[in-house]
Amino acid sequence: MVKKLIRSFDQYFIFKYILKWFVYVLPVAIAVGSSIAFFLWLLEKATELRFEQGWLLYLLPLAGVAIVALYQFKGKNSDAGNNLVMDEIHKPGGGIPFRMAPFVLFSTVATHLFGGSAGREGTAVQIGGSVSGFLGKVMKLKPEDLRILLMVGIAAGFGAVFGTPIAGTIFAMEVLAIGRIKYDALLPCLMGAVLADMICSMYGIHHTHYAIAFHEQASSEIFNLKINYKILLSAVGAGILFGLAGYMFSEGIYRFKAFINKSIKWRYGVPFVGGLLIILLTILLGTKDYLGLGVVTESGAGNSLVNAFKEGGVDNFSWFWKIVFTVITLSTGFKGGEVTPLFFIGATLGNVIGTYTGMPVDLFAGLGFIAVFAGATNTPLACTIMGVELFGGEHVVYFAVACFVAYYFSGHSGIYSSQRVSVSKANLTDHLSEKNTLKYIRERKKEEK
Repeated sequence: MVKKLIRSFDQYFIFKYILKWFVYVLPVAIAVGSSIAFFLWLLEKATELRFEQGWLLYLLPLAGVAIVALYQFKGKNSDAGNNLVMDEIHKPGGGIPFRMAPFVLFSTVATHLFGGSAGREGTAVQIGGSVSGFLGKVMKLKPEDLRILLMVGIAAGFGAVFGTPIAGTIFAMEVLAIGRIKYDALLPCLMGAVLADMICSMYGIHHTHYAIAFHEQASSEIFNLKINYKILLSAVGAGILFGLAGYMFSEGIYRFKAFINKSIKWRYGVPFVGGLLIILLTILLGTKDYLGLGVVTESGAGNSLVNAFKEGGVDNFSWFWKIVFTVITLSTGFKGGEVTPLFFIGATLGNVIGTYTGMPVDLFAGLGFIAVFAGATNTPLACTIMGVELFGGEHVVYFAVACFVAYYFSGHSGIYSSQRVSVSKANLTDHLSEKNTLKYIRERKKEEK
């Protein structure tokens, strides 16, 4: 009688659901959080060593050949990276090899050690997907539960690597399909992201602190929100430019990769030439500012993500050169993510926009930081929340405006070719279906030309 009474309440089944997923998520969060902590520690040491031993840059071509060889002979299907994780979530079956985690971890560290321009989000997502896929098989989960656990892996990896668990939660659900978010994984992803971030922090890992010193001055109020109309209109205009920068970055990787693979038939010639191009550009520009993550420079001065928040802190075309360096690096077989370079591109472009429009430089650097990322990944909600987690909530209206506008003006493009288009941006594509990916849309546009 009592059992029947208890089971008549929805909350009983909700409690069981929460308990079940806590049991599933905990080992994933511990494993992913610990792996990300180790990865970030290695990345920091690799960057410090590269600063101390500048000659390591000249070994970049050989490092690229070694990375490509590793994946060709031992990588199985790991080379597909983030897209493999997304494909497995959309349509389980092929599986994610556990070797993906150590392969991408050490190959990314090698890329940074020798001066490749790349990020860390791709590594975090692949570690999360690989670990959660392995543990899901060990626990013998049903396909639907395994799909959710893979999303938990993405949320855990993203949340831990940037220290933004809420953004990581939304990113894991938003990145899969443009225009659609399924909330069936909401609570598991939140648990995974928060726990993984906590675990990572327990190892003493500290994330770079970014601050926007600008505070809203006296202005008109709408619904008790302070709105400066000049800043708001400037944020719209900047959002358009941020979206176009995201489009340039995404299409740049796709087109340069196709071009260089078509031009160089020998597989190992591609990373070798890519490494040589990075070396040549570094010499011609006379700066190493565009190597590695770009968060800080060896001297502390120059073009960096941190300096983008300072007036006059970066050059006018630093955002463009970071696009060039990263496109070459990631198109020629080196490993790493795209997001931290996107932060650099957006923040430095925002710095330039703020400087020439008379807007607050640090605020517009912050807008670019999240908005170019929003445009290139088609995740405006996650990026808006990331802005709040990183910079505080005072400027959330501007964050949302910049991210949403950038999302639209990046078009049907993005850094993840397996991302599906569930809802077209302004009805720009025909015959949308569950199978329409960014890769499919690109190929179709190519055929129509």
